[in-house]
Order: sequence, then C-alpha cells, then structure tokens
Amino acid sequence: MPTIHPLAVVEPGAQLAAGVSVGPFCYVAAGACIGAGSVLFAHVSVLGAGTRIGRNNRMFPGAVLGAPPQDRSYRGEPAILEVGDDNEIREQVTLHGGTQKGGGVTRVGSRGLFMVGAHVAHDCTVGDDVILTNLATLGGHVVVEDHVVCGGHVAVQPFVRLGRGCFLAGGAKVEHDVPPFVIAAGDRARVRALNRVGLERMGVPEASCASLERAFRVIWGKGTTRAEGLRTVERGDPYVDELTTWLEARRG
Repeated sequence: MPTIHPLAVVEPGAQLAAGVSVGPFCYVAAGACIGAGSVLFAHVSVLGAGTRIGRNNRMFPGAVLGAPPQDRSYRGEPAILEVGDDNEIREQVTLHGGTQKGGGVTRVGSRGLFMVGAHVAHDCTVGDDVILTNLATLGGHVVVEDHVVCGGHVAVQPFVRLGRGCFLAGGAKVEHDVPPFVIAAGDRARVRALNRVGLERMGVPEASCASLERAFRVIWGKGTTRAEGLRTVERGDPYVDELTTWLEARRG
C-alpha cells in the first residue's frame, strides 16, 4: 500500500501504486498516476488527470509536475505529462503538460537528473539519462535525445533539437539544433569541441572516440565549409555515421 502523510492531499481517483510515499503538504490530483516506489518528499504538486509518473522517481519540495502549458493557445483541454522511471526531480523543478497543437503530450524519459529550478515546457520530448542543471530551461516542443547534459542557466529556444550525448555549457543560449557528441557554448551558442568526457561516460569505445575526433576536425575545421567536410569525412565508424547522418538530415 502507498504511504500518505496526514497533511497531504490526495484526491479521490488518484492512482498510487504499491510503495509510493507522499510526504506532508503534497497534492496529487484526481486521475494522476504514480508508479511503484516513487517518493514525494514534501510540498510536491502533481497536477492534472493526464499526469503519468513511472516507478522509483524521487520528487523534492516545490516540484510541480503536470501543470497546464504556458501557451496562449491553451483553452483547458487535456494536457498530458508522461514521466519514466528512476528520475531525480529536485526542488522547484517544473514539468508541464502538452498542448493540442503539439500532440497533447510532454514526455520525459528515465534515469534523468533535473536539478533545482529546471523547466521542461509543453510538448517537449526528453530522452533517457538526461541532466538539466540548475535553472536550465527548455522552451516548448524541444527534443532532447539521450545522454544530453545542459549546464546551469542554459536556455533552449522552442522547436530546437539537442543531439545524443551533446553538452551545453553553462549560460548557453541555444537557437539552433545542436549535433550529437559535441560541446556547444556561448550567447547564441555554437559548436566548440567534441564532448570527449561525455563520450567516455557513455561507454563509447576508444577507437570510436578517436574516429569522432578526426571527423570533428574535418567537419568543423578552419578553412572549410560544413558541406565540404561532410563530403570528405571518413565514414564507417557507427558513431561517425550517426553524427554525419544527423547533420545531413538537417542541411539546407
């Protein structure tokens, strides 16, 4: 059975699986579903009948999950938030539901770390093993692939895509898609280097890391255009092929 503190409010119709712990001053709306082993420490709000939270998530004080989207087109229709398993959702994090024009669903994967004040806006899709550092903000409709790390105070414009394993340095202002496996930084962020540390943490073989280093120098080297680099880069390594395919899909 779930454990519910007497000072918490869990509306009739909320679905709490075995082992869920709801601390004092939490609120869980009717229709919301929380998976087995998840913990709401205190002052956590789970809003909306369309909020689905998986197993073994840890939600800290001030977190708000499933609030209506901050979008002027929203007129009270169902706004769904789906969260996977084993996420750490720290203080003051906000994860909003989706809008009809974006499919109605915001999706967050598993094993993520969402640090203090991070925000995931309506209609975002966030992959697995993602880290949003303090006050990182995703605009609406952003796609974040697996193993992405956003530094503190990063701001990502709506409809941007962040490629697998990329790293956004603290304070980056991101207006355009960021390719996989790279570091992007700066006001109006641009690619700066290969994310070697991230590749090692992902368990990428050393041979593939070396191939990516060579590919990076060709594609982003001085005195050459991106198109020329893509034509001449050596392919065959699966990670290099993933990078070049990703870039070619977004040319033009």
